[in-house]
Amino acid sequence: MDFSFPDIEGPVAQRGIGVIAPFDLALERELWRWAPLEVSLHLARTPYEPVPVSLVMAELVSNPIHLTTATRDVLHVEPEVVAYLCTSGSFIKGLDYEKSLRATICRAGAQDAVTTSGALVEAIRHLGITSLSVITPYDEVLTGKLIEFLGEAGCTVVRSDHLGLGGGIWKVNYRTIAERIVGADDPAAEAIFVSCTNLPTYDIIEPLEQALGKPVLTANQLTMWACLGRMKLPMMGPGKWLLNVF
Repeated sequence: MDFSFPDIEGPVAQRGIGVIAPFDLALERELWRWAPLEVSLHLARTPYEPVPVSLVMAELVSNPIHLTTATRDVLHVEPEVVAYLCTSGSFIKGLDYEKSLRATICRAGAQDAVTTSGALVEAIRHLGITSLSVITPYDEVLTGKLIEFLGEAGCTVVRSDHLGLGGGIWKVNYRTIAERIVGADDPAAEAIFVSCTNLPTYDIIEPLEQALGKPVLTANQLTMWACLGRMKLPMMGPGKWLLNVF
């Protein structure tokens, strides 16, 4: 049987992002929706920890030993950047700790490193934002750590809300999240940050930005934005304030 191959080379040359996720991540599909066609995501997870979402969990999943192992797990496919996809794990001990997590990933062999909370700081500085409203799925203690982190970064949280969830964060529906974002808005807030990479937000960002007239920044959005920016690639999807800014 004769078969003529198309006169093209292929497939499209792949460019990779390594992703280190907490063991309970359930939103891999949301990450892929931000990525252009030529980008592949290579995921590694931290070990399972039998604890609820809390300050304790954030400390466990940001253990440098786990990050080192997970980085090495994805290096063979040659990612251009490795992201630690966890907001709480990268903000709980302040800016210096966030920087140390990126250094740990690079020492393990990554060409470049991003964390979700580091991406948040990059975004607010890029956009010149000095005041935020914040919504989280966490308890009050962990939400307070985020407010402290943002304060250290020079950004005031004028209003915050938290859902107080110990697990199952990916199951929260869009209506609930949208209502809580609108409720957390404040005229003094230049933007709203929605924390947690396990809280679904992709499809509500654009309508909320249109309704509120300000950026709605979310954890997965920011992480992908920072990674793609280092690769000099555009980010797909909603979020007009952050699209194609690099």
